[in-house]
Amino acid sequence: MTKTDTFLNIDYSAVRCEDDEDPKCIPRKLIYRIALNTCKVGLLICIFLFVVLPITYRYSYNFQRTAVFLNFVNVPSHANYEQPEKYGMKGTRNFYITSNDDVKLGVWHILPSNLENTSETDDKLFNKMLDDGQNVVIYSHGNGGCRLTSHRIETYQVLRKFFHVIAFDYRSYGDSSKLPPSELALVDDVLTIFQWVRQHTKSNIFIWGHSLGTSLSTHALLKIQEMNLSQPVGLILEAPFNNMKEEISEFPLAKFFKFLPWFQFTIVDPMSRNFAFKTDEYICQVHVPIMILHAEDDQVVPFKLGNKL
Repeated sequence: MTKTDTFLNIDYSAVRCEDDEDPKCIPRKLIYRIALNTCKVGLLICIFLFVVLPITYRYSYNFQRTAVFLNFVNVPSHANYEQPEKYGMKGTRNFYITSNDDVKLGVWHILPSNLENTSETDDKLFNKMLDDGQNVVIYSHGNGGCRLTSHRIETYQVLRKFFHVIAFDYRSYGDSSKLPPSELALVDDVLTIFQWVRQHTKSNIFIWGHSLGTSLSTHALLKIQEMNLSQPVGLILEAPFNNMKEEISEFPLAKFFKFLPWFQFTIVDPMSRNFAFKTDEYICQVHVPIMILHAEDDQVVPFKLGNKL
């Protein structure tokens, strides 16, 4: 009876030789060994990716936090926050705001286009110009990178045509304090920036959130209302999502894991429990005008999630 490997479905007779030194025999054995080792490696990779990784993800809060905030992504590397002009940002000063809980936040004050040729970077002069009656927008960026990441600078260049732009990095991002991020902690950072701006200008203030920053901005605005602070005049949400539970399910990388029977248990459930980001709940309690901007072909935050808001 012919002996067969049931795992590989290979007939051993195809590789068995009477003479091990027969040149015709060696390639057959080599092919068999390569095929066997390849299958073993492939099986191990699949076990790691689809069993070990999801289980580790479920029980590792740090793993989940890293995936949500991507604060380890430093783009660009070797950033020079002190010299915004190196990144094409004329009329911009770099400074730092310290919160009540001693968190240092790196900030750029970007003057409107009609003032961008100002050569002075004196704090008093910039603070005086901030209260010149022109509208102010606080920009809350998404996860990964920092306030001088290239696509954000492109956004500032557009916004400065209409506003003073206050761009900042949350804790653990850029050159801000290296403290562990969380939803509530980053919401506090948005509040800190808003309160500083409110203290330095009587002008209209708008809050602009992008991606993850949309949930943080909406949550912060809710807290502003609860604290009975002078409210911003508007909230602008660019590429928002309704909540983390649905966002993680629709995230592009999720398609490689959604077929797993344990996807909900190992990925979705812990994320929605530890990092809720319930924008759809916060937004219902916000009492200022809201504008939502979302590209229909958004590949990171699907349009349908923004549409649900």
